[in-house]
Amino acid sequence: MINKVVKNADEAIKDIQDNMTLLLGGFGLCGIPENCISALVKKGVKGLTCVSNNAGVDDFGLGLLLQTRQVKKMISSYVGENDEFERQMLSGELEVELIPQGTLATRCLAAGYGMPAIFTPAGVGTEVAIGKEVRKFKFNGVEKDYLMEYAFDADFAIVKAWKGDTAGNLIYRSTARNFNPMMAMAGKITIAEVEELVPVGELDPDQIHTPGIYVQRIFKGENYEKRIEQRTVRKK
Repeated sequence: MINKVVKNADEAIKDIQDNMTLLLGGFGLCGIPENCISALVKKGVKGLTCVSNNAGVDDFGLGLLLQTRQVKKMISSYVGENDEFERQMLSGELEVELIPQGTLATRCLAAGYGMPAIFTPAGVGTEVAIGKEVRKFKFNGVEKDYLMEYAFDADFAIVKAWKGDTAGNLIYRSTARNFNPMMAMAGKITIAEVEELVPVGELDPDQIHTPGIYVQRIFKGENYEKRIEQRTVRKK
């Protein structure tokens, strides 16, 4: 059994270079690879294309990479909680591609399955479809237009899991099992940071969400903040 453990986030991301495309798991601030994002900030790589459901907040998550101008392009579904993102987008400093959330997930899955493209009705007739191929298909007795979307061609996928073993098998916890499983499938190289790292054989095979065959590097993260993006409390 191959041992895929690396020492820390710095070692895990050491060969990520300028102008690469990264898939980053997480939804809001839940299940994001905090350690790897911090390591990328410290490394100072620039010109990154980041594919993530959202862009974090101003002082946390992918917002840290936006603050240091390390991101050239964001491909996301929801970006409403980051003032710096908004500023860079409106000023033209940041290239932005907004896509439907299901399309984002399925383009990851397609990459993992080895499929070059998918066809989806989402986005047909909107700005999302500009410059893209549209084909007509009959499905369930109904003929309508479908938009062709390409699978992501990412250099690295960076994900965060609850538990993992030294062979790269991963288990996600609760809502942290969001975009992480499909992104783990889709990178040429997948890096996983985990809260708990155990020897092979300690994870129940029936509970594993991402098989180790998809993961090339794994390490035990530390100092997770696990912030709440929007806290709503009851009035006293």
